[in-house]
Amino acid sequence: MSSITRYTQPRRSSSSRLEQETRTHGNFSDTESSLASISTSQAKASRKENKLTHWLSYLGSNNPLPAQIAADDVVWLMDNVAFRNPTGAWQAEFVSAAFDQKPCERMVDLVGDIASKVGLSKGGEEEKTIEQRISPFVMEILPGRQIKVNFDESTKLKLGPGGRNGISSDVVRLPKAAGGAVVRSTADVPMGVVGLLEMKTVYAEPEGWAVLSDVDDTIKITQTSDPVGILRSTFVSEPTPVAGMPELYQHIQELVKPTAPWFYLSASPYNLYPFLRQFRDEHYPHGQLILRDASWMTVSGLLSNLTLGTEQYKVDRIKKVHRWLPRRKMILIGDSTQSDPEAYVLIRKVTDIAAVGIEEKNEPKRFEKAFEGVHREIWHVFEDPAECWSLVQQAVGR
Repeated sequence: MSSITRYTQPRRSSSSRLEQETRTHGNFSDTESSLASISTSQAKASRKENKLTHWLSYLGSNNPLPAQIAADDVVWLMDNVAFRNPTGAWQAEFVSAAFDQKPCERMVDLVGDIASKVGLSKGGEEEKTIEQRISPFVMEILPGRQIKVNFDESTKLKLGPGGRNGISSDVVRLPKAAGGAVVRSTADVPMGVVGLLEMKTVYAEPEGWAVLSDVDDTIKITQTSDPVGILRSTFVSEPTPVAGMPELYQHIQELVKPTAPWFYLSASPYNLYPFLRQFRDEHYPHGQLILRDASWMTVSGLLSNLTLGTEQYKVDRIKKVHRWLPRRKMILIGDSTQSDPEAYVLIRKVTDIAAVGIEEKNEPKRFEKAFEGVHREIWHVFEDPAECWSLVQQAVGR
């Protein structure tokens, strides 16, 4: 509940060691190498790329001849937050992605492999859930696509073209609007295109409060220290909020006003965006989901994303949000299973840490080292989210 200037020089050695110990303890490498795989080579042209489209896509946003969306494509538009640039004009980062609707030929193998890893019998009802959730990992990405968007039904935007990972990221100048306004956009695409064709943009003025929260094992039970637990919670189980966190976040939203922007930061790849967006909408205040643009078309990449380089990634994204809203006071909330103590100031202590990872993650000296030089009143380690109610209220009321 402070500015985030202290994160300019994160301590990576301790968190990197804990990451490696967690992976060794959980036999992550063995699980990853044994998972069924599909081609992850982005150098290979898809069935929908001619040679020119293929080679030009390596230019990313500098591609002079982007390919257009076709009727049998899949398009995702991601919710975002608009902020004022140094001149006072509104702008926002728009993230979008394009895929081929044609299903992967190895879907059956992948579904059966995950079912086996989590201990399910072949042909069980759960395989339908696995097939549905694994679909974003096996859809073929479409590099070099440009996506047209109708912003608030009055402004035409062109997003992309995307790079070799099928994702485009564009900082776009936006029309004027009042702070706190929520503007809807829709994809301007041919009939037959499916996916996430609508998105919301929240306009956030430069001052006030903002909330930036971790996702996995902070607000959603993911079991990030256990590879089988990750597979089960991601592809099989009903997504479960951490007890007490929805109520805490509702309380925080009431304190910081409905117009305050929210950000949800996860080390999960963008493949899980639809899954996590639905979870967010069902349990927590609306906010921008920030995910890793990596590991498309590989389930093993999900495991490595959640366990390798998480501190550097999260600190980088936190600093990015801070650049967008440098005068906003931030409430940062994480947990003890990944590298969150090195990047957040309200830390949920996962009490069954011995069962899912390394006990050292909950040692007091870890938190003291992570927050060295930070006033003790600013950070807090909690087990019960109810502990934070009065702390947040006192901070916001100062």
